[in-house]
Amino acid sequence: MVSALLMPRGRVRRAGAGVRAVRGGTAPTPILDLGHPRVLDAVRSIGAAPREGEGPGGKAASLRRAHRWISAEVRPVYSVEETRPVSEVLRRGRGSCSQRMAVLEAVARAWGVPTRVRGLVVDGVFWYPRFPRLRRIVPGQVVLAWPEFRIDGLPESRRTASPWLPVSELFAGAAGRAGGGFTNAGAETLFEALSRTAVDWDGAAACPASDGTCDLSARLLVDLGRFDSRDELFARYGQTLCATARLLAEPVLGRRGAGFR
Repeated sequence: MVSALLMPRGRVRRAGAGVRAVRGGTAPTPILDLGHPRVLDAVRSIGAAPREGEGPGGKAASLRRAHRWISAEVRPVYSVEETRPVSEVLRRGRGSCSQRMAVLEAVARAWGVPTRVRGLVVDGVFWYPRFPRLRRIVPGQVVLAWPEFRIDGLPESRRTASPWLPVSELFAGAAGRAGGGFTNAGAETLFEALSRTAVDWDGAAACPASDGTCDLSARLLVDLGRFDSRDELFARYGQTLCATARLLAEPVLGRRGAGFR
């Protein structure tokens, strides 16, 4: 298949073996370059960091505020360069779901909230609705860096990865969450959908009737486990596309919005 030729060679993506200590952290990385002036300006624009005495609810609310700012200020596109620094994403004012999640992680770390990522290998079929005429070149596997935030003291019902809060649970119970499931079609991206509906990769959440498509576990091919940073994940398992494919695709897809067909 054409799509298989687009993927990196020599990368064996198997389920994470056993349980290893993954502490995450708040330090900058090449991708999460939170010390860059452009990132610091974004953090100031988002507003005050959660105060020490606010408790877990205050930290989660601050991260939701950051998510809303990123949704408004960083335009969604189909960029395929997963290791682009956050400062460069902000300079361009556009980014993929993964790149905008990296912005959210950088903001969290700048606030002193530790982050880590869960590596997910998702079936390329999940992206078919976005590219109905280009299915032959959609990669068979897509590597996702799914952020988690360490917020101690959350209610037990919000601690499926205790004490880490997955980004998919950031808006759980928040006012105005309409639901309706995520179909990966149309203008809405996965990043925006987080504020509206449940996104469940494990088939563990009880999806309301209105959220029939919140269970995405059937699209999860491999759980690579947790990593201290997205840098570590991509260094070990590679990006979704090989370097040549990224070089050819980025100039076109890196400017295309989510409604592109």
